[in-house]
Amino acid sequence: MNYMSEHDFQPPAPFRVFCNRTLNMRAIQAIGFDMDYTLVHYDVPEWEARAYAHVQQRLLHKGHPVGHLRFDPGLFSRGLVIDLELGNILKANRFGYVVKAAHGTQVLAHDEQRKVYSQVWIDLGEPRWVFLNTLFSLSEACLYSQMVELLDAGKLGEIGYGALYDLVKTTMDAAHLEGELKAEVIADPERFVDVDANLPRALLDLKQAGKRLFLATNSEWHYTKPMMEFTFDRFLGKGAWEQLFELTIVQSRKPSFFDNASPFFGIDASGSVVDGKHALRAGGRYRGGNARLVQEYLGCGGESILYVGDHMYADVHVSSRIRRWRTALVLRELETEIAHEQAFAQRQQELMELMRQKERLDREQAQLRLCLQRAERHQPLPEGLPQSMRPGAHGLQPIHERLRELRQAGEHLDHTISPLAKLAGEIGHPRWGPLMRAGNDKSQLARQIETHADLYMSRVSNLLHLTPFGYLRAGRGALPHDPTR
Repeated sequence: MNYMSEHDFQPPAPFRVFCNRTLNMRAIQAIGFDMDYTLVHYDVPEWEARAYAHVQQRLLHKGHPVGHLRFDPGLFSRGLVIDLELGNILKANRFGYVVKAAHGTQVLAHDEQRKVYSQVWIDLGEPRWVFLNTLFSLSEACLYSQMVELLDAGKLGEIGYGALYDLVKTTMDAAHLEGELKAEVIADPERFVDVDANLPRALLDLKQAGKRLFLATNSEWHYTKPMMEFTFDRFLGKGAWEQLFELTIVQSRKPSFFDNASPFFGIDASGSVVDGKHALRAGGRYRGGNARLVQEYLGCGGESILYVGDHMYADVHVSSRIRRWRTALVLRELETEIAHEQAFAQRQQELMELMRQKERLDREQAQLRLCLQRAERHQPLPEGLPQSMRPGAHGLQPIHERLRELRQAGEHLDHTISPLAKLAGEIGHPRWGPLMRAGNDKSQLARQIETHADLYMSRVSNLLHLTPFGYLRAGRGALPHDPTR
């Protein structure tokens, strides 16, 4: 498909690479990639439904009454926060203030939410809060919220909301690690994997431009190999995917991969360790290890390494903070969300114009109230007040009449704004709204992204349009006092 315009070579917005921090691709010498939900993208409802089912079965074996529960992929989204103290799932703005909350599967009424959280703000460094970093979190959040309702109904015994989360999390981790779930995916990848035909070409362009590519995934070799073969072999030939990468690292144990001193172990084509602590070499396969040794092998500074992943913390936050690598976050949901935003663009302009009208009404009302306050105390009236509004033969009656007109106009505007604002708040997700917005403000996820991710994109193949020679310039940051039209 030809996305290029003869004028600006800019692909449609869903396929662009977005920039928080200026980055020159020509200065990038090495690029590392995560695998799951990065190079290999899954059908989210299908994969997460099976993950949910495996955890559900484990909980049933432990005697928990969860057999009637069902996975609902629409309940939650990436970037939300679990409150371990109260058992709620929250959306917060960039300052950590809660803008929406759900207890169990039910969204709290606005008044109840304000009562609970008006004096609380989220600091992700505190143990009370758990950030939903990745699409793998959707089944976890769904099951946790449903079990909160069981707990509230007295069906789970004496256990707190925090301990309940630990139960769900440890069971989920076990399901991912112990092989049954991944065996299902390996047996029927067509069912679970969404293949991107543009991905191999994007990586080939990077490699042929001299970029040194490496794979660093937490998945085991016995899972990584068939997933990568399914994703790449049809385009590159059998087993050719390994030739894309100078290093293939499995079971990397991110995020500790970026700050520990674990050695690398060489593995063979079956995944078996062939030797002990092993020096890195081009074309090698490895288990474990650490990012410092990778950087030493590559022989370049952190500013010359770009790491691409889907996990806000384990891939992006830690690699940028500890290793000072450049980072790119894959947000597959962004593709659909941008399309929805574009479809809503005309109505968004209507909403913005209505809000500007409301702001003008609010300013006039505020000035007239100040006039009344001063007039009642026989103090000087504000400068610029129209003559028709100044006290005269009819006293303060003109001001009162104008205030009534403004209140009526405001009520009419609110009636018009409300349905548009509701629709705007449902872009991307009908319950939680856009990933990176919380009302008119940025969301907590957006704050994390702009702090730690140099780039973000909907899929790795968007790098195809950037090219290995692209120069991405961060936009001029908007400030409240910037001139407006």
